Amino acid sequence: MDFKDYYQILGVAADADDKAIKTAYRKLARKFHPDVSQEKDAESQFKAVAEAYEVLSSAEKRAEYDELRQYAQQGRPFEAPPGWQPRGAQGFADEFAGEREFSDFFESIFGAAGRSRGPQGQARSGGRRGQDVEMELPIFLEDTLAEEAKQVAYQLPQYAADGRPLAPLSKTLKVKIPAGVSDGERIRLKGQGAPGLGGAPHGDLYLIIRLVPHPLFDVEAHNLIIIVPLTPWEAALGSKIAVPTLDGQINLTVPANSQSGQRLRIKGKGLVNKRGDRGDLYALFKIVMPSQSGEQARQLWEQLAEEAAFDPRAEWRSR
Repeated sequence: MDFKDYYQILGVAADADDKAIKTAYRKLARKFHPDVSQEKDAESQFKAVAEAYEVLSSAEKRAEYDELRQYAQQGRPFEAPPGWQPRGAQGFADEFAGEREFSDFFESIFGAAGRSRGPQGQARSGGRRGQDVEMELPIFLEDTLAEEAKQVAYQLPQYAADGRPLAPLSKTLKVKIPAGVSDGERIRLKGQGAPGLGGAPHGDLYLIIRLVPHPLFDVEAHNLIIIVPLTPWEAALGSKIAVPTLDGQINLTVPANSQSGQRLRIKGKGLVNKRGDRGDLYALFKIVMPSQSGEQARQLWEQLAEEAAFDPRAEWRSR
């Protein structure tokens, strides 16, 4: 079995912190998203990136993977050490039961991901309801605001009356994303699963919503957070700046004497909740210094420091 280097897949170092891993995943998830990517093998690349993030974003799974990774780097073909048992296998299989498309390598470490095992129960003569099918549906944050339905393509397992597997059945649906969906939410589409045996009803299709990380916005319930970089003079003097939202730019007024870490609420520019109302967008200010400055600018900073006579650590001395 080939060893999968999840760090290489995400393009991060083995000692990368959680922020670097999340940033890399966000970038690659959007790059290879099957709906928009023009890259070759975009779908398989997207799945590989999602699998890598599934492991490296979890402290427990990452520690378990790193242990095996050290073993694999000893210059021999990968094979789990003698006596190796996946420590989190049972919990993982319970959590992700269904039609998940993780690799055999992943399952060898963390346990079976609930692959399809044929029709429900042992095939018997007579009718039998079709198998339920579960699949992940990656969607952009923008998709949750869209009015039009989203096209979903998937394959259904088919079986003969005696239980023999037949060629999978390809199917395409137009699915309206319900208002207020959240990451990990499970949506049931009745009768859209595998065909039944002997004229019995179809099974159901279950869609697991996976919100693709956005490069600019973090999600907090049905609110969004965007980090807004400000120059020191924009924060000190106040300014008007253009800020992106999910449905276009707005002009935001930055109050004078704004502080780094200060949050400004922009009403109604978040995600839609179950009632159809929109949450809010919060602008989180971050004061950023120029990376370089000339002699004249340095002199102006010195003049400002002298005239302002401000000590941000004065309270330390009072304690």
